[in-house]
Amino acid sequence: MAERERGGEVRPSADQAVTELYAAHWSGLVRLAWLLLRDDLAAEEVVQDAFIAVHRHWDGLRDHQAAAAYLRRSVVNGARSGLRHRGVEERYLSREAGEPTAHARRTEASAEDRALQSEATSSMIAALGRLPQRQREVLTMRYYLDLSEAEIADALGISAGSVKAHAHRGLATLRDRMEATP
Repeated sequence: MAERERGGEVRPSADQAVTELYAAHWSGLVRLAWLLLRDDLAAEEVVQDAFIAVHRHWDGLRDHQAAAAYLRRSVVNGARSGLRHRGVEERYLSREAGEPTAHARRTEASAEDRALQSEATSSMIAALGRLPQRQREVLTMRYYLDLSEAEIADALGISAGSVKAHAHRGLATLRDRMEATP
């Protein structure tokens, strides 16, 4: 059910708005989270948590048109938190086992993962995964989500100039690594 705001503008209810946002942005946000986390279940969980947060805080959002940007920012922050948590788990498990672990959890390859591996882009994805976190985030949002510099800056909480710098450095590193690959 839609509600009227002060200016007479009709604002959708939280249920209606989140349903529309979900239909429009779910798959792109899961792809973003997966590219940052490399874990199917964790990526879906991060995105689901972001949608729950939007629904919960819908009435408190000043600019309902910016909900998609809020979702992207929430997904990036959730992925960062997941990576920090994963690092803590791996350090704990390696201390307990007395040996280093590459990844504490492995997941079965998703259909998206299998499709990416079957294409020539798998080496690019691997090279992207070796970039520093901020460069990886910027390039992922730019080329996989097709976001503008301003949208990326907003999602990451950095300036547009920083987005340009991280993109430039990341692309240069990727170019060097891809040219060195046979």
